[in-house]
Amino acid sequence: MTESQNTAELLARGDDALFEGGYRSGDFTAAHALFAAAETRAIAEGDRAGEADAVYYRGLTMHYASIVRRFSGTGIDAADIDAEEVLFRRSLALHRVVGGAGVARPLFGLGLVMQVLRRDWVAAEPLFREALGLVGGIEAQGDLYTCSEIHRHMGFFYAVHDVQLPEAIKHLELSLTFRERLGDPRRVPSGMAALGDARLADGQADRAVELFEHAARNAREVGLLPFWIADAERGLREALGATDH
Repeated sequence: MTESQNTAELLARGDDALFEGGYRSGDFTAAHALFAAAETRAIAEGDRAGEADAVYYRGLTMHYASIVRRFSGTGIDAADIDAEEVLFRRSLALHRVVGGAGVARPLFGLGLVMQVLRRDWVAAEPLFREALGLVGGIEAQGDLYTCSEIHRHMGFFYAVHDVQLPEAIKHLELSLTFRERLGDPRRVPSGMAALGDARLADGQADRAVELFEHAARNAREVGLLPFWIADAERGLREALGATDH
């Protein structure tokens, strides 16, 4: 029962529910409820840092729900993007008051809104860069997934917008390393596939094949949503096509 759990426990349960929804089930009902309960508990206890994180994860749940809809062939409502941004901005304001490395989370969240949903790479860059400067503090808190995601989206920046493939590969390798350290097999295939794309773009087709083979196999074994499996298999086809195999 959520009534007997503290904010940290609710956030931890919500984290698992969020990534089960984002990677395997597509269902975010439990995540929404757990993060809302965490926010309520944090406010009741005057826990501003806990409130800031609960609000951030409510925004991140909305983001993953939108991504699942997009890659499942359903459009994303502009109102949902606006609501997600409001949550990230509220979390950022709370974290600015609290201070500390936790501010990296809503900075990253706002970067997601700009880069992924609004396609405004210029607006996303300073948000990701500020978050990147706080990765050490986030790592010290044990938040390896946020570390991974910050490097992941900096990697995308250098792979797609300000094309510098060695920089993209560096960030995507770090992103994958953080995912592997986290020890959650649901989150590893996407890191492999992202690095595979960068390796392939850099002419390293053989290394890309290895990454995509692992990503596709692991995605199937873990039972990821069809679009995650399809992305790894797409990359594998492209990489094989660029080799003599």
